[in-house]
Amino acid sequence: MNVLIACEESGTVRDAFIKKGHNAISCDILETGSPGPHIRGDVKNLLGYKWDLIIAHPPCTYLCNSGVCWIKRDLGRMDKVKEAVEFFKLFLGADCEKICVENPIPHKYGLGKTYTQIIHPYEYGHPERKATCLWLKGLPRLKSTNNVKREMEKLPKNKAQRLHYLPPGPERAKLRSKTFQGIADAMADQWGEI
Repeated sequence: MNVLIACEESGTVRDAFIKKGHNAISCDILETGSPGPHIRGDVKNLLGYKWDLIIAHPPCTYLCNSGVCWIKRDLGRMDKVKEAVEFFKLFLGADCEKICVENPIPHKYGLGKTYTQIIHPYEYGHPERKATCLWLKGLPRLKSTNNVKREMEKLPKNKAQRLHYLPPGPERAKLRSKTFQGIADAMADQWGEI
């Protein structure tokens, strides 16, 4: 299967599909953090190719509910929201039968509640909470593989929501956007067989 992993710097999802024998490539404006097939550049240039599956992780800065408070403080932010929505919708409208676009819970000014499913890392073996929405086209909902919610609930809040509590710094955005390995493996196991 030819798989495009869009807007992925880490290579986590790409590598999960490669391990399953698929022809997977990642694309991002950043260089990959993990050696492997990666194109550094504008992913729009790749959407015209024939892909069997596209999994996209578009930037969430202007789309996620956690940033909605900035819209009223920054008058120019709505223009950025509109640009982010247009970019996000490029993936959903791509000429591909199987598409997954992931992002945090969106605010109503951008994408609204149009997602197909919400998943958490604890459903895939990681004792952490981080709501991630999936917009699916031609794909079934991702099934939980190793639910460790009870273990996660025993942890202090700053451990169970580790990514939320990361201090500001140059690596924060990369760390927060990296797909958890258990989720990447579930995508490759479940969607790589369809």
